[in-house]
Amino acid sequence: MSLALFLLLISNCFMTLAWYGHLKFLHDAPLWQAILFGWAIALLEYSFMIPATRLLAKHGWSLGQMKITQEVVTLLVFVPFMIFLFKQPFKLDYLWAGLCLLGCVYFVFRSA
Repeated sequence: MSLALFLLLISNCFMTLAWYGHLKFLHDAPLWQAILFGWAIALLEYSFMIPATRLLAKHGWSLGQMKITQEVVTLLVFVPFMIFLFKQPFKLDYLWAGLCLLGCVYFVFRSA
C-alpha cells in the first residue's frame, strides 16, 4: 500500500510539472512546444499513476477512495510547487482547502 501511495506522489509531481511547468520553463515558446512538453511529461505521469491505481484497486480501494486520495496528494504536491518554483505567496485559504479535503477523506473512507 505504501508503494502505491509513493507512486501516486511521484505521479503527481510529474502531473503538476506537465500542467504548469510550461508557464515557468517555456513561457516564450510557441504553443505547440508547450503542448509537446506537457505530453512528454504526462507520459511519465501515467507510468506512475497506472501502477498506483492498480495496486490500490488490488487492496480493495473504491474509485471514490482513489480519486479523493489523488486530490489530497495533488494539493500536497501543488502547494509547495506553487510556493517554491513559482514564488507564489502562501495563503491561509490553502490550509482551509486542505481541511475540506480531509473531510472528503473522512466521508469516502468511513464506510470502508
